[in-house]
Amino acid sequence: MTGADVLLLALGAVAVGAGVLVVATKHLVRAGLYLVVCLGALAGDYLVLTAELVAWVQVLIYVGAVVVLLLFAVMLTRAPIGASDDLDRPGWPAALIGGGAGLGLAVLLVDAFRWTRVELPAAGTAERLGEQVFRSWVLPFEVLSVLLLAALVGAIVLSRPDIGRRPDAPAAPAARPGPASTDEGGRA
Repeated sequence: MTGADVLLLALGAVAVGAGVLVVATKHLVRAGLYLVVCLGALAGDYLVLTAELVAWVQVLIYVGAVVVLLLFAVMLTRAPIGASDDLDRPGWPAALIGGGAGLGLAVLLVDAFRWTRVELPAAGTAERLGEQVFRSWVLPFEVLSVLLLAALVGAIVLSRPDIGRRPDAPAAPAARPGPASTDEGGRA
């Protein structure tokens, strides 16, 4: 086992551990930060595999943009970021289904390759990758950019209750604290 193999396994373990923490935590902001660690470890894996362009695209697009978009959407919508009693459910069904799916995929992978060595093609260049992206994959690339823009606009609209309200519509009344509402005479 070479040093690159050990580093690859260590970064893979960090990515898997952070991925488990993303799913297991009850705090949304912490889940976003664990996602940063997971995606950063994947970028490190790409660097070990000498795919520098893919590693830096991983850092720029996923760590730099998608996670920041997630955190800004949480902050702009003022969504609850802590544990929520109404969303707590037993986790064993999800763990059972996830474990079964993971085991099934592992068996399929081992059966497909039977521990044989796969010869890799020659390394590509950024020029060839750019030609493929902007010739063959330009439509999905543009659709993704429009989707991200729509998500950002939607987050802004959801965070501002005054956007989209008719000028003649009354503003939403502020909720009064207390166990019950009262009428004009002060009776419940």
